[in-house]
Amino acid sequence: MATMSRLVIRVAMVGLVLPFAGWLLRSAPSSVPGRHFWPLLIVAGVLVLAGLYVWAVHRRHGSAGVVDRWARKSRKHSGVASTWSILRTSSAWAMRRKAKTLRPSLRQLTFWQRLAVKPINYATPLARVGWQRIWSSCEDVTLRVGGPRTGKSGELAGRILDAPGAVIATSTRTDLIELTGPCRSRRGPLYVFNPSGVGGLASTIVFDPLAGCDDPATATARAADLLAGAAAPGGAGGDREFWAGQARRVLTALMHAAALGGAGMRDVLGWVADPDTASADVRRYLKRSCQPAFDADAAQFLGTNERTRSSICSTIMPALGWLTDATASAAAGIDQASAAEVGEGPAEFDVPALLAQGGTVYLLGAEDGQTAPLVCALTGHIARQARRLAALNPGGRLDPPLTLALDEAALICPVPLDNWTADMGGRGVTIHIAVQSRAQLRQRWGDTGAAAILNNAATLLVYGGMRDPDDLAAYSTLAGERDEQVATYDPQGNLTGTSHRRVPVLSPAQIAQLPAGQVLIVRRGMPAAIGRVQMAWKRRDVRRTARADRWAPRLNALAELAADGSRWTVTAARQGSAWAAPRLAQLAAYATSRTAGRPDKTTRPVLEEGSTDAI
Repeated sequence: MATMSRLVIRVAMVGLVLPFAGWLLRSAPSSVPGRHFWPLLIVAGVLVLAGLYVWAVHRRHGSAGVVDRWARKSRKHSGVASTWSILRTSSAWAMRRKAKTLRPSLRQLTFWQRLAVKPINYATPLARVGWQRIWSSCEDVTLRVGGPRTGKSGELAGRILDAPGAVIATSTRTDLIELTGPCRSRRGPLYVFNPSGVGGLASTIVFDPLAGCDDPATATARAADLLAGAAAPGGAGGDREFWAGQARRVLTALMHAAALGGAGMRDVLGWVADPDTASADVRRYLKRSCQPAFDADAAQFLGTNERTRSSICSTIMPALGWLTDATASAAAGIDQASAAEVGEGPAEFDVPALLAQGGTVYLLGAEDGQTAPLVCALTGHIARQARRLAALNPGGRLDPPLTLALDEAALICPVPLDNWTADMGGRGVTIHIAVQSRAQLRQRWGDTGAAAILNNAATLLVYGGMRDPDDLAAYSTLAGERDEQVATYDPQGNLTGTSHRRVPVLSPAQIAQLPAGQVLIVRRGMPAAIGRVQMAWKRRDVRRTARADRWAPRLNALAELAADGSRWTVTAARQGSAWAAPRLAQLAAYATSRTAGRPDKTTRPVLEEGSTDAI
């Protein structure tokens, strides 16, 4: 390397000396030998410098040059992201460069008008590295991995608050509603879908899984969502995939028949429980379908042998288990008496209105998984409607984007994230995922699905406190390696030499010991970094809203007290006037009477003429 550097310096010196020599010859007298060669010297020098420049550019952008440059940066910055790396890939200015793509409506603005638009309208801040913020655009998928009570939900709540458009938020607790609801209510309406009755909150919307299933495509997607929510963890494969496909085909036909015949989900459950009794009704309803294939699927299912039919029904039953829960049935609009308790809502949730109003839907589910199919069906319905509407917009994107904040995604909302994370970003749907570990991802979506989700996530936030050696080793590998200088000492403690060795940027133990509030950031196109995330309850807007809500009853009480005081003052004044008026009148009369009976001392008496008393 040193030899190459010396050679480059010598060639550059030759390229500079030759034009200088040509310039000297040009200025020399004509009698100087070789003066007529001065143009050749200048041209030769320019050619040498041009060749050196071409060689340097080729070397810099070649594979060897890129690797050498990475190695130098790694040694210079200890393997972590530099200030320039963050500015180039993840800063607010980096997001501004893509603003016209992220929000097609901004294309109508001039450069200076776009410059005035805040980045929060098309990106969200994830963490802070020193004085810089790490931003993620609205087309990128973010994945946060951390154990319980490490701050995932608190950071995810910030993404809900920053969302410029509609939000779909899932959780197993009510803390997200309590934390983000007051602020989000100022942007649009709030909806709660709580089929599990978590926290005693009542559902404010009703979603019937049969809504729209008279359309064959909708019935197919709805059946797939219900079965995905009830699928046993571990991914598909072998016999499981076969029976899942058969169950999906049969449940699609039954739901399509129920929608065409005006039946309900309880009827579908009865058909699955007793196919022989349901045969006539199902075949009669499917005669009304525009797709004859559904009738053929139902006929094959109803006419197959008992063993095969029993296996298919056993696969379908978990997807309909929520029908035994009164709260879930009411949330689906099945029990009309119970539905009145949770509030009236449309049978088919109005997704276009939700997107237009910038509303927020909170999907709550218990960890037992019984209501997961219903939550999964509603989430899938909203996402597919959003995808359909995005195709009608300029650029094929929703503007403003729809945000999916999936807390504990593997527990309550097992939608096909391996496919969604690859497709939804380009349609204006932002996905933020929170899980507890890679093992949880593999358990729910299988090895292939978990790998796809990890690969599709543009930003990975790793929280401390994990203890799985395999996970920690994988994150350490993603963080990369760096050169570490090793000093050698003699027995007397004197330095005898130094050497370099390759070590991980962050060891597994260091990742496991990350303090609360700090995360390992692995972002696409940027070296790893250690950042600090902000909990939503520490944000100014949340504290301001909480303070206003906290003082509202006190101010109302003070206002009522002031009103009572004002009324008391008026009443007291009236009573005082009524009491004082007669007494003042009596006093005035008494004073008048005394004045009338008393002689006036200021008037001299008039004496009669001739009176001697006047002398």
